[in-house]
Amino acid sequence: MGESARVLVVDDDPEVLELLRESLTGHGYEVATATDGAAARAALEGSTPDAVLLDIGLPGEDGLTLARQLRERLDIGIIMVTGAGETVDRIVGLEVGADDYVTKPFDPRELRARLKSVLRRYRRASPPAGSEQSQTRGRIPFGRCTLDLEGRRLFDADGAEVPLTAMEFALLKVLAERPNRPLSRDQILNLTQNRDWDPMDRSIDIRIARLRRKIEADPGKPEVLRTVRGYGYMFAPR
Repeated sequence: MGESARVLVVDDDPEVLELLRESLTGHGYEVATATDGAAARAALEGSTPDAVLLDIGLPGEDGLTLARQLRERLDIGIIMVTGAGETVDRIVGLEVGADDYVTKPFDPRELRARLKSVLRRYRRASPPAGSEQSQTRGRIPFGRCTLDLEGRRLFDADGAEVPLTAMEFALLKVLAERPNRPLSRDQILNLTQNRDWDPMDRSIDIRIARLRRKIEADPGKPEVLRTVRGYGYMFAPR
């Protein structure tokens, strides 16, 4: 049965690209490929994939730099592909917001299982229209913006819509439903993606920083999305 998901594979090794293309297309995935960072960005301009398989050791701009840029812009699954023994690179990959990693040489079945797991997390954060979660109603002030829970949209003070990804909405919704209540990173990930927090996982911190730039009057001195030191974050309505 097909997985009905789009995957961008970024690797400079033609044999690895062909292996992954055959393995994934044979299981119903739509696959695009790129051999470096420039080609990857060009592919992303055409359409946004559901996940990226990203080699760390790319020529020129490395995969870690590209992963950081992707996480700042998009809420998509990112799986780093590393060479054997590159422990430090794997840790840094998780710190910049990657969801998982696999080590070369890899078993295609294991890679597909990890990809399926990552895709499942992101789909949980974006419930289908008509579901109980999507029907939650209400408008909640968030700093200089207003969150429309029913429409899953964010508006600035002038009424203009502020771009909001599915994962950003899920994070704001979880915080909005628990005002003035500190939430740990583990709680946030369980509530938004149904998974536990890994100490190397910086995805929540990256999304909070991105949301602060959208809603805080001064992102450097957040008053709405507050940091609870040594614990997590809290929504403090004015």
